[in-house]
Amino acid sequence: MSIFSLLLPKQFGKLPSGKRLQRIRHSPNYRNGAFQNINPTPDFTDGATFFTVARDFLLKKEFRTKPMNPIPHVKTNLKELSNDANLLVWFGHSSYFIQIDGKRILVDPVFSGYASPFSFTTKAFEGSNVYSADDLPSIDYLFLTHDHYDHLDYDTILQLKPKIKQVICALGTGEHLEHWGYDASNLIEQDWNEQVVLPSGFIVTAVPARHFSGRTFNRNQSLWTAFVVQTPSMRLFLGGDSGYDTHFKEIGNRFGGFDLAILENGQYNKNWKHIHTLPSEFLQTAIDLQAKRILPVHAAKFKLSNHAWDEPLSKVMENNQITNLDILTPKIGEPIRLLDTTQTFSPWWKEQQ
Repeated sequence: MSIFSLLLPKQFGKLPSGKRLQRIRHSPNYRNGAFQNINPTPDFTDGATFFTVARDFLLKKEFRTKPMNPIPHVKTNLKELSNDANLLVWFGHSSYFIQIDGKRILVDPVFSGYASPFSFTTKAFEGSNVYSADDLPSIDYLFLTHDHYDHLDYDTILQLKPKIKQVICALGTGEHLEHWGYDASNLIEQDWNEQVVLPSGFIVTAVPARHFSGRTFNRNQSLWTAFVVQTPSMRLFLGGDSGYDTHFKEIGNRFGGFDLAILENGQYNKNWKHIHTLPSEFLQTAIDLQAKRILPVHAAKFKLSNHAWDEPLSKVMENNQITNLDILTPKIGEPIRLLDTTQTFSPWWKEQQ
């Protein structure tokens, strides 16, 4: 496996080694040669196997898995934002930009137009890939939740390198970044429940998620995580990918709730229900976290499952008619005013039907 990894193209990344590997082996979350979830988490459920899932994904024709029309978007000029603007701009899927209390944050950016090691597969929906690295200002903190291709994109990471002051990522992910030319002194790698105090009153804590990692066949050699970001004016939950489990309630109780939670909503399937949140679990996740407002992400850009492309938002909003939580549904690129709790958004996905 080590020889094989040396022969791979750079976009596949690199397995942890040296002092980083020693640190990983001492992690309480690393056992039997791999990182582990808190509770047992099978890859597939309901009798599914890798081969049946692959067969269904490749051959089963589901209705409207891709939009018939371009995804609507807004192009916000991020370079000309005033320093006192507090906002979030979603780029589709799980990529977004936050400016809060004078700091600029970027999360899981994928601007290449595909979520794969190869440009000819898993391409972005038309209209969903309208931002690039050139559109971004300098970034104080780049957050990376895990190393899957739809969250950690080689081309994007290379293009962003001159703009990134500090990277905050899950333990082990830094090996990829160093392999791609990032300076180790600019990397902060966190294990679950580790906290780092940053300048200007920012505190970041890595918290558990229920997922997996890996860019080749050797899985779970780096960690997957969510981040709690406490700023002078807000408490944010940056969710990454996670199936539903007890950790959400524990995190909500530990931190006393969140002003905004960004949560995965999309690319789910009953055959892998333990590693991606189902629509029927999404609202309970928000309740467990004690979130005042919720931004659903992980949809509307790539086809990584066989559900209809607009099903994630449609189901969550339908379910929310009873719960009546404050769910934010901006178009790609449409600014969310973070301190304005009265802002509303249109059901833009219905216009594409």
